[in-house]
Amino acid sequence: MHSYQGRVLRVNLGENNAQAEPLNMDWAAQYLGGKGLGIKYLYEEVPAGTDPLSERNKLILMTGPFTGTVVPCSGKLAIISRSPATGTILDCSIGGHFAGELKFAGYDAVILEGKAAKPAYLYIEDDEARLLDAGELWGLGAHRAEDVLREKHGPEAKALVIGPAGENLVPMACISSEYYRQAGRGGIGAVMGSKNLKAVVIKGAKGLRVTNAERLLERLQEIMHQDTLTEDNLWAYTDGTPMIVELSQTTGILPTHNFQDGNFPGFESINADAIREARVGKRACVSCALGCGNFTRRGASVVEGPEYETLALCGSNCGIADLEAIIAFNKACDDLGLDTISVGNVTALAMEMAEKGIHDFGLRFGDIQSYLEVPGKIAVREGIGADLALGAKGLARRYGGEDMAMQVKGLEFPGYEPRGSWSMGLAYATSDRGACHMRAWPVANEAYGDLDPFTSEGKAQLVVELQHYNAVKFSTILCDFWALSLDTLAEILTLVTGKTFSTTDLEKIGERTVNIARLFNVREGFTAKDDTLPERVFKDALKTGPTAGRLLPRAEYDKMLKEYYILRGWQEDGKPTQEKMQELGL
Repeated sequence: MHSYQGRVLRVNLGENNAQAEPLNMDWAAQYLGGKGLGIKYLYEEVPAGTDPLSERNKLILMTGPFTGTVVPCSGKLAIISRSPATGTILDCSIGGHFAGELKFAGYDAVILEGKAAKPAYLYIEDDEARLLDAGELWGLGAHRAEDVLREKHGPEAKALVIGPAGENLVPMACISSEYYRQAGRGGIGAVMGSKNLKAVVIKGAKGLRVTNAERLLERLQEIMHQDTLTEDNLWAYTDGTPMIVELSQTTGILPTHNFQDGNFPGFESINADAIREARVGKRACVSCALGCGNFTRRGASVVEGPEYETLALCGSNCGIADLEAIIAFNKACDDLGLDTISVGNVTALAMEMAEKGIHDFGLRFGDIQSYLEVPGKIAVREGIGADLALGAKGLARRYGGEDMAMQVKGLEFPGYEPRGSWSMGLAYATSDRGACHMRAWPVANEAYGDLDPFTSEGKAQLVVELQHYNAVKFSTILCDFWALSLDTLAEILTLVTGKTFSTTDLEKIGERTVNIARLFNVREGFTAKDDTLPERVFKDALKTGPTAGRLLPRAEYDKMLKEYYILRGWQEDGKPTQEKMQELGL
């Protein structure tokens, strides 16, 4: 297939050795790239029971068939490992320009294994790959470290960097690029830190082949105007994700005070209008026509963001209606290398613990001064940061209040209240990496759309279809914000690679990817009992606003989950059947 470079760079950090090897093209045909192909490599190479922070775990940087081409919204990179936060499979994506540069250097993927003897960073320039000393970078924030690397290797160099949180193996540490782009969830930055790897820097000057460049450009011009630059997608440019604040508030699912409510009185201070007033610039990833990035300034802080998840989890969920404080919090997390979703959740949990008399961490809903100190303490595990670094699940296990730790499999909730969107609850519970909105986002069809959010009917089918769609989309690897059809995706993939793909082929690739991720988790001991939600969702009704009095009845949830397993061809314990594995070539 064209558009692949056909090479993987395998780097043994402990042996200070880097070798190029052929990409497994049989696997590429089955999984395409990105999420799917990365998980396949990890499943085959990392033994069961591997400690996520041990030398035996691997960190895989994976591009896709569209990376480095002019296909719109194709600038994402997938990063795959076993999660130190959950123990599950973990794949994250990160935007910017690193993925394209990796392809231009002549590689489809980099597999990082072992552990460097001392702090190091990997420098790749086309066929050259060297492990260099990172002593002067260790301990620096991600922003300053990236500055130093650009000064040393030139402004055209692209980098993946961790901050102090990754160095200190905090299980909510992220990987950053271009300052404000993050692979955020599940502690992927801690895996990089466990390998004594501060950064990966890359420069590439090679080309790549597509099947028919002239025809591809001609068709993409049409698709760009008919399918990309349309009302369904241009919200990403005009407002970006902050527009979701208003949607969540008006439908009663905006997380408030640690998911005790779905209605936040101060929402107008953090919505899209407020972000627009604070906006000072825009930015896009490579090959992107949508340009969703918003640079905002309030007071002394400038950040690219905040995105909706940060506004919800670090804003309304913590009782913070001060945009300047949220921007400063966001910037601190980015520089320290912390996932804002998890940090916002665990901060809100600590606030509620104090409110309920479980344990007093000195944090209160709406108290800006103590709130702003949290990221710095978590990143270095000092004071209350040593406890909060455990994450919501770990914190509740230590002090109590497990019913109000809003997490699945150890990963904290994104910004959508499942009592006001029942299918979103099912999506959280069945996500391969723990509570996640990137595996399926049925809230758009339900709370924000035309479907009744308070019924279980048809919801399992909806979640299954969306999980397949996102799995194949993130294997190509396209940005979530382009709402293209599988027909269009199949047409572009055929034009780029020269191999004919149908929508049925893509659906099967998506299903295969979901199932191999499930097999990884089953191998690590996860069962149906882990596909559940916190008791708060089933027992405690929301308090105010459009969803006042609502909860997700346990019987209705169990009904959805049972139907989900049947539709997937999985057993009652959540394991894929032999028939399903044979059908998918697993």
